[in-house]
Amino acid sequence: MTTIALFHSVLGVRPGVLAAAEVFRAAGHQVRVIDTYDGRVFDDYDEASAFAQSIGYPTLMDGALAAVADQTGWFVTAGFSMGAILAEYVAAARGGRGGGVVGSLQFAGAMPLKEACLTDWPAETPVQLHYAVDDPFRDEGWVTSFVEAVRASGSGLETFLDYPIAGHLFTDSSLAAEYDATSASLVFERALEFLGRAGDPGG
Repeated sequence: MTTIALFHSVLGVRPGVLAAAEVFRAAGHQVRVIDTYDGRVFDDYDEASAFAQSIGYPTLMDGALAAVADQTGWFVTAGFSMGAILAEYVAAARGGRGGGVVGSLQFAGAMPLKEACLTDWPAETPVQLHYAVDDPFRDEGWVTSFVEAVRASGSGLETFLDYPIAGHLFTDSSLAAEYDATSASLVFERALEFLGRAGDPGG
């Protein structure tokens, strides 16, 4: 059993985030859904991005870190899109395993560490990263930079960057234009395997 801090996408805590939390809970994990928007939810990416920018990404990162300040014991950070970047930030800023984080599970989101004024990925902090091939928000430079940082740390790394679709939040069935049931099923199968391993940090 693993404890998960789950961060929402730029669209807020949509049904897909809550559904993912239930998938993890059904497998026996504990999930904290972190809402950095105080309940605001969006259907449009441009509107959502403008809202996020009005808050400021440094403020969102600080808020994500503060939201898990009371988290004791081992846990995994996880998130979708912007939430994946927040999950990455929290894992790195807390010092990975040394700060209680035993893994980072990232769906359609990754950033160079330097964007958050960080230099190194923490050792012994495995990552599983998922992306659709034709994700319209996928930045190859950002993905490559993050992957290289994880590899340089010696941490375990699994990259699944070839889901043969164009959706960004393709695990969210409430987003009909993006959802892909086959790929979503495979994502959660792989994620549950990752969480099973992360739940045994001494192994």
